[in-house]
Amino acid sequence: MALEAYASQTSNSVHTDVLSEARQACYKARDAFYACLERESKKKATEIASVGLLYPVDCKKSRVEFENSCRSSWVKHFDRQYCAKKRVQRLLEDNESRRGPLSLPQTYPPKQAS
Repeated sequence: MALEAYASQTSNSVHTDVLSEARQACYKARDAFYACLERESKKKATEIASVGLLYPVDCKKSRVEFENSCRSSWVKHFDRQYCAKKRVQRLLEDNESRRGPLSLPQTYPPKQAS
């Protein structure tokens, strides 16, 4: 019975937002938005996107285009990827200011049983 209910809910229609042309439009809008973020990186980020991503108001138009061209789950996925990439890049460019000591802690000789 549950299978019949599921089958009646799902249709054999094609989701046009995952077809090749729609994916290419999504990728183009995504690339335009992230290029704007890189170009305007010196400006104060005042707008909030998904997953806590902040961006300047100058990129709002490309962000709206990005959100309209892609599925919301894809937008979140791309935002997470971008944030992770920037986090790794920031850590690599930090030039050892966040690294711990290079020497290993000294090991003490094991206690002898008496």
